[in-house]
Amino acid sequence: MSIVVGYIPTLEGRAALERAITEARTAQARLIVVNSSPGNAYTDPRFVQEEEAESLRKRLEESKIDYRILQPLRGHDAAEDVIQAAEEHQADLVVIGLRKRSAVGKLLLGSTAQRILLQAHCAVLAVKAE
Repeated sequence: MSIVVGYIPTLEGRAALERAITEARTAQARLIVVNSSPGNAYTDPRFVQEEEAESLRKRLEESKIDYRILQPLRGHDAAEDVIQAAEEHQADLVVIGLRKRSAVGKLLLGSTAQRILLQAHCAVLAVKAE
Protein backbone atom coordinates (compact mmCIF):
# COMPACT_ATOMS: atom_id res chain seq x y z
CA MET A 1 0.00 0.00 0.00
CA SER A 2 1.17 3.52 -0.71
CA ILE A 3 0.00 7.06 -0.12
CA VAL A 4 0.97 10.04 -2.26
CA VAL A 5 1.06 13.57 -0.88
CA GLY A 6 1.45 16.72 -2.94
CA TYR A 7 3.81 18.91 -0.93
CA ILE A 8 4.81 22.55 -1.19
CA PRO A 9 6.44 24.55 1.64
CA THR A 10 3.29 26.41 2.75
CA LEU A 11 0.83 26.06 5.62
CA GLU A 12 -1.44 24.02 3.34
CA GLY A 13 1.42 21.81 2.21
CA ARG A 14 2.54 21.17 5.77
CA ALA A 15 -1.04 20.33 6.82
CA ALA A 16 -1.27 17.82 3.96
CA LEU A 17 2.10 16.31 4.91
CA GLU A 18 1.13 15.87 8.56
CA ARG A 19 -2.16 14.20 7.64
CA ALA A 20 -0.42 11.99 5.09
CA ILE A 21 2.11 10.89 7.74
CA THR A 22 -0.77 10.00 10.07
CA GLU A 23 -2.53 8.06 7.31
CA ALA A 24 0.68 6.23 6.31
CA ARG A 25 1.44 5.31 9.91
CA THR A 26 -2.10 4.03 10.50
CA ALA A 27 -2.15 1.98 7.29
CA GLN A 28 1.52 0.96 7.54
CA ALA A 29 1.90 2.34 4.03
CA ARG A 30 4.80 3.85 2.14
CA LEU A 31 4.52 7.63 1.77
CA ILE A 32 5.46 9.17 -1.57
CA VAL A 33 6.08 12.92 -1.19
CA VAL A 34 5.76 14.79 -4.51
CA ASN A 35 7.24 18.28 -4.79
CA SER A 36 7.43 19.47 -8.37
CA SER A 37 8.18 22.57 -10.37
CA PRO A 38 6.86 23.34 -13.84
CA GLY A 39 9.85 25.51 -14.65
CA ASN A 40 13.09 26.64 -13.11
CA ALA A 41 13.23 25.02 -9.68
CA TYR A 42 15.70 27.60 -8.41
CA THR A 43 13.22 30.45 -8.80
CA ASP A 44 10.01 28.58 -7.94
CA PRO A 45 9.05 29.23 -4.29
CA ARG A 46 6.94 26.05 -4.26
CA PHE A 47 9.97 23.88 -5.01
CA VAL A 48 11.69 22.68 -1.85
CA GLN A 49 15.23 24.05 -1.67
CA GLU A 50 18.09 22.50 0.31
CA GLU A 51 17.33 23.94 3.77
CA GLU A 52 13.64 23.06 3.53
CA ALA A 53 14.53 19.65 2.06
CA GLU A 54 16.66 18.85 5.10
CA SER A 55 13.79 19.84 7.40
CA LEU A 56 11.40 17.69 5.36
CA ARG A 57 13.70 14.66 5.50
CA LYS A 58 14.16 15.14 9.25
CA ARG A 59 10.37 15.25 9.80
CA LEU A 60 9.89 12.10 7.75
CA GLU A 61 12.70 10.28 9.58
CA GLU A 62 11.12 11.24 12.92
CA SER A 63 7.80 9.79 11.79
CA LYS A 64 9.41 6.34 11.41
CA ILE A 65 7.51 5.53 8.24
CA ASP A 66 8.78 4.25 4.91
CA TYR A 67 8.97 7.20 2.52
CA ARG A 68 10.32 8.48 -0.76
CA ILE A 69 10.65 12.09 -1.89
CA LEU A 70 10.12 12.85 -5.59
CA GLN A 71 11.07 16.19 -7.11
CA PRO A 72 10.34 15.87 -10.82
CA LEU A 73 11.58 18.64 -13.11
CA ARG A 74 9.91 17.58 -16.34
CA GLY A 75 8.04 20.79 -17.00
CA HIS A 76 4.68 19.28 -16.04
CA ASP A 77 2.33 21.00 -13.66
CA ALA A 78 1.99 19.79 -10.07
CA ALA A 79 -1.36 18.08 -10.65
CA GLU A 80 0.06 15.98 -13.46
CA ASP A 81 3.09 15.01 -11.36
CA VAL A 82 0.94 13.98 -8.37
CA ILE A 83 -1.48 11.98 -10.53
CA GLN A 84 1.40 10.28 -12.34
CA ALA A 85 3.09 9.38 -9.04
CA ALA A 86 -0.18 7.95 -7.73
CA GLU A 87 -0.50 5.76 -10.83
CA GLU A 88 3.15 4.66 -10.87
CA HIS A 89 3.13 3.74 -7.17
CA GLN A 90 -0.38 2.29 -7.27
CA ALA A 91 -1.46 4.63 -4.50
CA ASP A 92 -4.53 3.88 -2.46
CA LEU A 93 -4.79 7.51 -1.36
CA VAL A 94 -3.65 10.97 -2.44
CA VAL A 95 -3.47 13.74 0.17
CA ILE A 96 -3.51 17.38 -0.89
CA GLY A 97 -3.70 20.70 0.92
CA LEU A 98 -6.38 23.25 0.10
CA ARG A 99 -6.07 26.99 0.38
CA LYS A 100 -8.88 29.47 0.78
CA ARG A 101 -10.06 30.90 -2.51
CA SER A 102 -12.07 33.99 -3.30
CA ALA A 103 -15.45 33.76 -5.00
CA VAL A 104 -13.77 34.60 -8.31
CA GLY A 105 -11.06 32.02 -7.64
CA LYS A 106 -13.72 29.36 -7.13
CA LEU A 107 -15.11 30.08 -10.59
CA LEU A 108 -11.78 29.63 -12.34
CA LEU A 109 -11.02 26.20 -13.68
CA GLY A 110 -7.67 24.52 -13.79
CA SER A 111 -6.65 24.64 -10.13
CA THR A 112 -4.19 21.99 -9.07
CA ALA A 113 -6.46 20.63 -6.34
CA GLN A 114 -9.45 20.46 -8.66
CA ARG A 115 -7.53 18.53 -11.31
CA ILE A 116 -6.25 16.03 -8.76
CA LEU A 117 -9.72 15.57 -7.25
CA LEU A 118 -11.25 14.93 -10.66
CA GLN A 119 -8.49 12.92 -12.36
CA ALA A 120 -6.91 10.73 -9.67
CA HIS A 121 -7.78 7.04 -9.96
CA CYS A 122 -7.85 6.55 -6.19
CA ALA A 123 -9.33 8.23 -3.13
CA VAL A 124 -8.26 11.85 -2.53
CA LEU A 125 -8.16 13.46 0.89
CA ALA A 126 -8.22 17.26 0.83
CA VAL A 127 -6.88 18.93 3.98
CA LYS A 128 -7.32 22.56 5.03
CA ALA A 129 -4.65 24.33 7.06
CA GLU A 130 -5.82 25.59 10.43
